[in-house]
Amino acid sequence: MINAVMIGLGWWGKHSIDSVKGQSEKINIIGACSRNTDQHAEYLNKNELKIYNSYEDVLKDERVDAVILTTPHSMHTEQILSAANHDKHVFVEKPMTLTKDDAIKCVNALTEKNLKLGVGFSRRFQPAYIDLLKMVKAGDIGEVLHIEGEQSGPSAYKLKEGMWRAQKSESPGGAMAARGIHVMDAMISIAGEVDRISCISERRVLDIDLDDTTSMLVKFKSGVSGYLGTIYITADIWRLHVYGSKGYLLMDGETRLIKKSLDNTETITNYPNANIVGLTLEAFADDIEGKQAFPVTSEEAVQGVAAFEAMVKSAQNDYEWIKLD
Repeated sequence: MINAVMIGLGWWGKHSIDSVKGQSEKINIIGACSRNTDQHAEYLNKNELKIYNSYEDVLKDERVDAVILTTPHSMHTEQILSAANHDKHVFVEKPMTLTKDDAIKCVNALTEKNLKLGVGFSRRFQPAYIDLLKMVKAGDIGEVLHIEGEQSGPSAYKLKEGMWRAQKSESPGGAMAARGIHVMDAMISIAGEVDRISCISERRVLDIDLDDTTSMLVKFKSGVSGYLGTIYITADIWRLHVYGSKGYLLMDGETRLIKKSLDNTETITNYPNANIVGLTLEAFADDIEGKQAFPVTSEEAVQGVAAFEAMVKSAQNDYEWIKLD
């Protein structure tokens, strides 16, 4: 059993705690801290969680094996490096960092100490996605030619001035950090490393200074092309569409997979809801215990950040094609 502490107690931090608390035999969240921990005392006491006064206190506690970071994106680099210095494994919500250089720095610091990294790409644990990836790798749709994806929703309507997610410095590219980056990770898992990106990201409706409509063209080093869209002010949607030379696979929602062949034969599979957040944290614990590697490799985590950074740069430079290093 891995003992972990939650760093950050916003709604997602609490949701992550709830996904495993009293349910998991692999990871035990024993405490938490945030910039305003006292405001969450009722929740922490109800869940019998130790209240830490500071991140430094967490890192000094020898009972703690790992930290789970659900903090503002700009804080991740310093927090990951500090955790590595104190021999703590790290699970971090996406994006891991805001720049490729920082991502490499974090991965190297953990690797040097033989510490594990988990990244919160919970969609990797959707049964429909797992089956889609198996079918792609088995050649069921032939050679992969093109991928289209979208994750959008109305979350930005809840954002107010002063919230960290409402700041462009923390959420460049609008919904990309909160939503679209999940699709980019899925695309990388299928097509491999990104070669170049051209992106449009604009504020069309929101009153706060934050982009709400973002779309991009992507070219992968494998030759596969792609399109990704993420909108912060529309109805919820998840779509992952993989086109191959023998047909296509479409996740039309997170729990629905459609396979269509060249003769127009269509197979539709519906899946039950899964506790994907809990499964992601348990996979991180399994990696620490040496049972099974976390499905998002360190290389893929860095590639995702590099793509994110290129997307932001392209949008700031009149949709210029940005070639990744």
